[in-house]
Amino acid sequence: MTNQFDNKTVNVTILMEQHKNNFTKSEQKLYQYITDNFEQIVYQSLTEIAIACQVGEATVLRFCRKLGYKGYQEFKLALARELSIREKNGHDGTYIDKVRSSMISAVDDTSKLVDDHQLQRAIEKIIESNTVVVYGVSSSGIAGLDMQNRLMRIGMNIEAITDSHNQVIRSNSVDSETVIIAISLTGSTKDVVDAVKTGKNNGASVIAITNYMESPLTKYADIALLTSAKENPLDSGSLVSKISQLFVIDLLCTGITMTHYEKAKQTKEQIAQTISNKLY
Repeated sequence: MTNQFDNKTVNVTILMEQHKNNFTKSEQKLYQYITDNFEQIVYQSLTEIAIACQVGEATVLRFCRKLGYKGYQEFKLALARELSIREKNGHDGTYIDKVRSSMISAVDDTSKLVDDHQLQRAIEKIIESNTVVVYGVSSSGIAGLDMQNRLMRIGMNIEAITDSHNQVIRSNSVDSETVIIAISLTGSTKDVVDAVKTGKNNGASVIAITNYMESPLTKYADIALLTSAKENPLDSGSLVSKISQLFVIDLLCTGITMTHYEKAKQTKEQIAQTISNKLY
């Protein structure tokens, strides 16, 4: 199908209405679900919407392409633009209120998703490992670097890798005593998933920190720790998404510190003394 809306002036709603008579039975289910859950779709992964509609992921992709989009991500981006216009036309309160509310919600919602058993398993797995490797790209990579900083300060052998090529290279040298912590909001970041798959095949244990239980990443995870950060394509990389990841990372680091309190305390004191020499 020739894309007739390169100028992005045609709303998703209008496009669906224009094509609905040509939808298959499965596509009609998608159309109805999207219509009924319009504001939530931008926060759902391809896998999630397929499961919700009880259709295959290929059906979702065909539906998007029938509307003229290259794939599901481009469809969500167009949907996010439409929602942004709606919000702009009917927005109450300041952007300060909106950001504050989003951050509070991200931490509050994530705390409700924390599974104590899975969290404790992750803490034990990290403590028992010889090496911890953290993968993340873009804003998730920033969260990974923060985790590296936190755990280095309590004596953990940890490295955070944010370059996709180096991630897959590193995965070829992991073993059964390595824990890979993969951070991906969507759980669908191909570079991270590919690196995790390679690491898993080489015997490493995998802990996923992600927004979606049903995602390509969690298929390879031994433990999945869920975050709750509503991020549409137009807000990609926002601090709100990192807040939820940092909250889970803080829980892990705090749990590890509490388990090995004396050793962690001693290492922290040594680091503080070493760093103090770098201050005037």
